[in-house]
Amino acid sequence: MTTTLKLSRLTKTYQGVKALDAVSLEVGRGERVALLGHNGAGKSTMMKILLGLIPYDSGEVQVTGAAPGSAAARKRVAYLPENAAFHPALTGREMLAFYLRLRGEPVSAAAGLLDRVGLGSAAGRRIGTYSKGMRQRVGLAQALIGRPELLVLDEPTSGLDPVSRRDFYTILDGLAADGASILLSSHALTEVEARTDRILILSKGVQVAAGTLADLRAQAALPTRLRVRPASGAGPALAAALAEGVPQADGALLIEVPDGGKLAALARVTALGGQVADVDVEPPSLEDIYSHVSRRDGQ
Repeated sequence: MTTTLKLSRLTKTYQGVKALDAVSLEVGRGERVALLGHNGAGKSTMMKILLGLIPYDSGEVQVTGAAPGSAAARKRVAYLPENAAFHPALTGREMLAFYLRLRGEPVSAAAGLLDRVGLGSAAGRRIGTYSKGMRQRVGLAQALIGRPELLVLDEPTSGLDPVSRRDFYTILDGLAADGASILLSSHALTEVEARTDRILILSKGVQVAAGTLADLRAQAALPTRLRVRPASGAGPALAAALAEGVPQADGALLIEVPDGGKLAALARVTALGGQVADVDVEPPSLEDIYSHVSRRDGQ
């Protein structure tokens, strides 16, 4: 796997306080990695270092095989902030043309970039008439100039409605499929859970969890929930058979199964035969894991 971003024991200190403490991460070509953590966890510091905006104290950082902030890295890296701001009097096409000129790229590429982010039909409208979701798409189109190898995205869906969020992640999925690597900071854990390949969680500058969602579930060893719905008229009998179940508003019973006990619990439920109408298995969510790791770290 080609490595687009590599951090090894990255450390940064502000006035004696470690904003980052020996953090390591590798992002491969086409990978989507989520960077999670509470405010002050070190996410913004990491992004600033990757973009070459601030120096670091120790460790190793390679961005597309080059030093952060170098001409080679800047050419291959794109950044989208939480609140992208553009001149409201310019049209989407004019704004993209301006950035293309700055990058030495042909202005004719503006139409294709706007089409790629779903703004082709609005290219001639003034940005002042755009919704926030549309402005974020302009920001993404601007970030795509020059076909960057790494996209660094800071809360890119903040303030977007559900449809705009879905559309935004669909675009990111396409970029990753084309080989672009994505490092995305977000507090929206539910959407990150479904749309990233790996996750890095920081707390007080320390890397407290890293890996795929399956890796994090194994590390956290949290219980799995079984939601058991009774067959018609079988509610009392099912409640008696599964005395540990907690009744829910919809009539189901919620059972928490310790890590490693899921199959045995399912076998016990299915053995009840006609008393059971259906069973939903709910593994620990990313939000569950994040809360567990944060509490463990004293947050």
